[in-house]
Amino acid sequence: MRVAAPSRQLPRKAAVTAAVAAALLVPASTVSAAPPAGAAVGAPDRAGSGTLPLRGLDLDALTIPELQQRMDAGNLTAVALTEAYLARIEALNDDLGAVLSVNPDALDDAAASDRARGRHSARSPLEGIPVLLKDNVGTEQMPTTAGSRALLHSEPDDATITRRLREAGAIVIGKANLSEWANFRGSASTSGWSGVGGQTANPYVLDRNPCGSSSGSGAGVAASLAQVAIGTETDGSIVCPAGQNGVVGLKPTLGLVSRDGIVPISAEQDTAGPMARHAVDAAIMLDVIAGTDDADAATAEIPGELPAYADLDLDTLQGARIGVWTLTPEQAAAVDDQTEAVFAAAVKQVEAAGATAVPVQLAYQEEIGAGETPALLAEFKRDLNAYLAATPGEHPADLAGLIAFNEQDPVELAYFGQELFEQAQAATVPADDPAIRATRDRIRQLARASIDEVLAQGAGPEDDLDAIVGLTNTPAWQTRYEFLDGEADAFVYSTSGPAAVAGYPNVSVPAGFSGPRETLPVGVSFFGGRWSDALMLDIAADFEEQAAAREAPGFLPTVGADPQPDNPEPGT
Repeated sequence: MRVAAPSRQLPRKAAVTAAVAAALLVPASTVSAAPPAGAAVGAPDRAGSGTLPLRGLDLDALTIPELQQRMDAGNLTAVALTEAYLARIEALNDDLGAVLSVNPDALDDAAASDRARGRHSARSPLEGIPVLLKDNVGTEQMPTTAGSRALLHSEPDDATITRRLREAGAIVIGKANLSEWANFRGSASTSGWSGVGGQTANPYVLDRNPCGSSSGSGAGVAASLAQVAIGTETDGSIVCPAGQNGVVGLKPTLGLVSRDGIVPISAEQDTAGPMARHAVDAAIMLDVIAGTDDADAATAEIPGELPAYADLDLDTLQGARIGVWTLTPEQAAAVDDQTEAVFAAAVKQVEAAGATAVPVQLAYQEEIGAGETPALLAEFKRDLNAYLAATPGEHPADLAGLIAFNEQDPVELAYFGQELFEQAQAATVPADDPAIRATRDRIRQLARASIDEVLAQGAGPEDDLDAIVGLTNTPAWQTRYEFLDGEADAFVYSTSGPAAVAGYPNVSVPAGFSGPRETLPVGVSFFGGRWSDALMLDIAADFEEQAAAREAPGFLPTVGADPQPDNPEPGT
């Protein structure tokens, strides 16, 4: 393992500063060339325009294929593109808190990419493209902390997906903030907060929450602090921040992407996946990171040769049959009418693209939910202790050591507790106990059946469904802390559970806006059978083109509080 240069840690300010306001006021026409990293640049407005450090280029709207065309033609360099993104991080991250640390070698890596392109042409469609990695993904160049101050001095190697990105020519521009320990520390945690990175804000409305745990990945991509990002999910941690930040997020089939070198919750559900402003960019990233890895046994189950995920079919919805996971009356009482209207409009857009919409309900959800947390607690203790034991550096040796560290640290327990840590440590039944194994096997079987049985409609294949669509999220809630405000995440509704527990693919796509003044993004999720990732991406890209729902964030300081629903109890 080589000795890395120290990364640049990015401090956070607690309130909106003048930097965002000033950046928003500078017209794009006044900027003619890429300034040095650190120069202030403008944030895009809701229409997608704004000041950028490259004349005539709207980073928010540009896709990776368009960037590659410009670089191949000699009209753009990886260095200039990386400088542009570094400048946006410098200007905006104080208020967003999306980027936890910046790669000190990013510009050197970009220069090397330009040289490689000049000598041999691009190594992959990610050549020269700046990427954010969630800070539970191992990197040699920067700390890998999972947001915890206890891991500030850990010294992991590059994770397998980090290495694959580098070999493809991508520029790892920095590490994204996250909900500490991937939101598996306290039972009343606040999404997007970590002891190392502070609070990530939602770029649409800064006092709103970005959802977790891939908070910085979602917010950073939405705010054009990188072209694409890596998130990770155990249950909802890619698709929820994708929905609440107005971007595309794919949770792949379990085993499609190696987890080697990623701080775990549970090997039974964890996976990394791409987050991007455009479906094609997410598909291009999946082409690079997917594949077998001897260090992750789950990847050995990949069936045959992988498809070209970026070879998207934008007519996939024509003639498709899509199951629509409708809200129950109890859920409808908890979800606001405006958000329900966004979902209803999305279903109409699916039909307008030529698909047949079939209302469905998924069975077994209560039993799946009842078994998931007990299984995760035992698996977390097993898998985290194994990770800590295998990771060099100065850090606690195990979960018990982390609990003790947090109790003595002045920051870690300032806003919420560590009940999940304590429950996992207190559990006397190990993950390989027959009872825990039976629980895991049972809930996986039920989760797969809940999807497979709905997809297999009727007696013949002509009645089968191609995918299921559900509401990804309700509008982002105002960020609150248990120990300061007496409440934390105001989480209402999710459809992530079946695909997460089953290990099936799930992709969220922007569908519209809801909440006060219709300022907050809402996404819809398409999920399907095991290894149907390519089909889900095709459907997502087709829907994205049909709906054209995404708008760039406006960085509003606030839009006020939400009205209280008639029934504040959460749905699923």
